[in-house]
Amino acid sequence: MTAPSNPTLRLQYRQLYQNSLRYSLLGTCLTHRPALWNQVRKSHTAITADPVPLRKQLKDEARRKKAEKKASPKSSKTLDPRLSRWELTVGLEIHAELNTACKLFSPAATSLNAEPNSHVALFDAAFPGTQPQFQKATLIPALRAALAFGCEVQRKSSWDRKHYFYQDQPNGYQITQYYEPFARGGTLTLTQLDGIETSDCPEVTVGIKQIQLEQDTAKTILQPPSTYLLDFNRVGTPLIEIITLPQIHSPTTASACVRKIQSLLRAVDACVVGMEMGGLRCDVNVSVRERGTTAEGLSEYAGVKGLGTRTEIKNLSSFKAVENAILAERDRQIAVLESGGEIEGETRGWTIGQTETVRLRGKEGEVDYRYMPDPDLGPLIIGQDLVDHLKDTLPMLPDETAERVVNEYGISAKDARTLISLDDGDRLEYTEAVVETVMQRLASLPEKQSFDKVGKVVADWVLHELGGLLTTAGVPWETQTVTPERLADIIVHLQTNQITGNTAKKLLAHYASLQPVAEAAIPSVSKIIDTSGLRLVPLTEGEYIEMAQKVMAENPDMVKAVREKGQKGKIMWFVGQMMRRGEEGRVEAEKARSYVERLLEV
Repeated sequence: MTAPSNPTLRLQYRQLYQNSLRYSLLGTCLTHRPALWNQVRKSHTAITADPVPLRKQLKDEARRKKAEKKASPKSSKTLDPRLSRWELTVGLEIHAELNTACKLFSPAATSLNAEPNSHVALFDAAFPGTQPQFQKATLIPALRAALAFGCEVQRKSSWDRKHYFYQDQPNGYQITQYYEPFARGGTLTLTQLDGIETSDCPEVTVGIKQIQLEQDTAKTILQPPSTYLLDFNRVGTPLIEIITLPQIHSPTTASACVRKIQSLLRAVDACVVGMEMGGLRCDVNVSVRERGTTAEGLSEYAGVKGLGTRTEIKNLSSFKAVENAILAERDRQIAVLESGGEIEGETRGWTIGQTETVRLRGKEGEVDYRYMPDPDLGPLIIGQDLVDHLKDTLPMLPDETAERVVNEYGISAKDARTLISLDDGDRLEYTEAVVETVMQRLASLPEKQSFDKVGKVVADWVLHELGGLLTTAGVPWETQTVTPERLADIIVHLQTNQITGNTAKKLLAHYASLQPVAEAAIPSVSKIIDTSGLRLVPLTEGEYIEMAQKVMAENPDMVKAVREKGQKGKIMWFVGQMMRRGEEGRVEAEKARSYVERLLEV
């Protein structure tokens, strides 16, 4: 037996089915368990006296589960009772490849996917007798990065040799700026919208100790089981190393910090290759101390006192790796300390899938690296006029852009940050192009149009409608086929009441599903609307009222629920019924709702 299609009959059918189950249970109780009869009779009386609709039961259950989820901790790691005793402290060292055409100390071109060992100058290969030649152009993106973090640019900085012997460093040393970096100070502020840990809200400020220029090393490629190939294209690529103060106390906040640093570097065009492509790598310094202990006998770093013995985890290449590696090392150190052991200062490694870090070597210090001034390079002198020019021409930073988008478009801060972060800012540029086109076309119409909510409407369509279609289809943004002009056409037709919202979504889905072809071969929005009979022919006031009255007459229980019980949420149920019964595209939801509310007198 199948349930009828009419909503009223379906409700009656469901109640009849539920009653049949109850009466079957009652018969069993009367025959076999007389003592249970009174209890079941009372529950049955209560149910039949005021039946609860299934829809309300489902909603109540969903609310209950949502409340339980909200009340429960986000993850099992917050349940660890040891965290009430031990405090985690993290400092970051982020190495970012600068967006430059040449290497730091040679004119050889930088490259990402070029043939191995095809961009190597003699100095890069440590050819005897060759000397470094500082390439001035590499300084520009480094300065933009320093200004983005609010650092104080040093008029004079110097170069140091950091000695170590490894296959990826042909000179046997790395040229860096350990003692006199080109930038000091600076801060980075993180908020809840950046994804910091809830306990760190509303915001966290992380200090920047220094930013220094240095060389990258060769790329090592393993050919199993034991052969290593070296690509010297990366040797000498300009890097900046951003060293934060140890002021982070959560793995989640540390990951959010790295993410925001990457977004800042991209915003000022200092680093265009992100973590996913190897253009940004992170080392984390992790220490644990017992809460409430004094600074006496503990470590100190850059003025931050009371630190436990730190270990360094090298070469983390994703945001998730940063979070998981810190979590694993934190738990390892707590376990060692609680068992009566001591933490050794050492360098450790972590790979995806591991639950614990592994020892690589003892922690090197200044003596081990045998730092010395580089005798082949003079000091780096930076003029104040250059700093002022770069400061005046610095692009808008992500936080400033988000504030502008919120104010101009009236969207939420969360949606604004999503627009900015997606596709390296391409999504925001697309949105602004659509907004500009919509405004121009609305202004050209003879009827006076409202421009108040254009930005919000466009942003919602780009983020949620178009973004949802692409996500479902697995189509990357750079290959999507809906041009800004075409989406603007759809929105203009919608804003001028020529089509319904449902029709607009179908048109967008149609264009999003097209394969890349010549623009002239794609029919216009207006043509599809006319040839498919999608243009809106609005109902008259009388037709809206007649349809609403008919739906109400067929569903007196629903009318009673709204009028007598104040269940205003059911108003949209009436609207849905009207839209199903009306011809495709003729019933407008907002108008239908207004007439329903008028007839129900709410």
